[in-house]
Amino acid sequence: VAVVQYSDTAEINFNLGRYSTENDVLEAVKGLTHKGGYPLNIGAALKYVGQHVFTAESGSRLLEGVLQILIILSGGRSGDDIRTPVRTLRDIGVITVAIGTSDADTLELQTVSHTPNYALSITGYEELPTLLSVFREAFYHAEKTHCLCFIFLVFVADSTRSDVVFLIDGSYDSRNGFEDIRGFVEKIVESLSVGNNRDQVAVVQYSREATANFYLNSYSSNNDVLNSIRTMRHKLGRPLNIGKALEFVRDNVFAASVGGRREDLVPQYLYVFSGGRSGDDVRGPAQSLKDNGIKTFSIGTKNADTLEMQTIAYTPAHYFYVTNYKNLQNMNPSLEGTLKEFNS
Repeated sequence: VAVVQYSDTAEINFNLGRYSTENDVLEAVKGLTHKGGYPLNIGAALKYVGQHVFTAESGSRLLEGVLQILIILSGGRSGDDIRTPVRTLRDIGVITVAIGTSDADTLELQTVSHTPNYALSITGYEELPTLLSVFREAFYHAEKTHCLCFIFLVFVADSTRSDVVFLIDGSYDSRNGFEDIRGFVEKIVESLSVGNNRDQVAVVQYSREATANFYLNSYSSNNDVLNSIRTMRHKLGRPLNIGKALEFVRDNVFAASVGGRREDLVPQYLYVFSGGRSGDDVRGPAQSLKDNGIKTFSIGTKNADTLEMQTIAYTPAHYFYVTNYKNLQNMNPSLEGTLKEFNS
């Protein structure tokens, strides 16, 4: 472990090779004093870390195949350019996780991070303890697979009941990924306990218009839901109107008349899959879902609009990026071992 503080310049508090026990590292961290200074030059700090911390002389074991992980915390916008040092760190194999407060620049954090969903947003630093379980899971997974993967896909409610809706991109944008989406949805359903007084599932496809394949109260067993999913055909069509689809789900799928149990205080979750940019505005419908207490996860490919998908998600941290839908198999769809529900 190494710690660096930065403002206008960067300073090493201690390097990777400095301490060899957890207790020594913790004592050094507890003895840190705030560096101070202005402005916030993230680019210079990243360059410094690449030249002075992730080096063999400083204790880096990159040449031995050891994962190189950088966690950067930011409370504001950078005063210098970050693009070149970001590329340099990626080129040498450093995996960067960016954590920013509400005063940080979201696009900047996403540029700094290894992938956009490695950029985590918090209102203030007092919320940092809420991320501990995310990092524990990520580092445990890294030890097993030699790949740092943040697995915080599902809110796990204390309730034994939930309403889960899958809003699937049925347009031409996702034509080649439809089988992969369907397989991923199947795995999530397999982790549920479907029944009239337990979990309920609905599936909707959308392109220009949205169409429900089945509603929350259509089936009362896992097998019935899975059989329906396995026989689904791709809707097709264009353009991709995500805003209209979100409105359709709000008004016609989470409705009490088709099984929605909001009035019974049953947690309601929405998974949105997108392979492209929306042809209409998503902001109003996305906010309306949040106002109704619906927790939304958005999953987008490289052709989706990152800011749009983060706007749709319950928080920016609940947007997940995949290069293409085949990479869904690398995400953990299970309800077990994931974060507990955000109480907000």
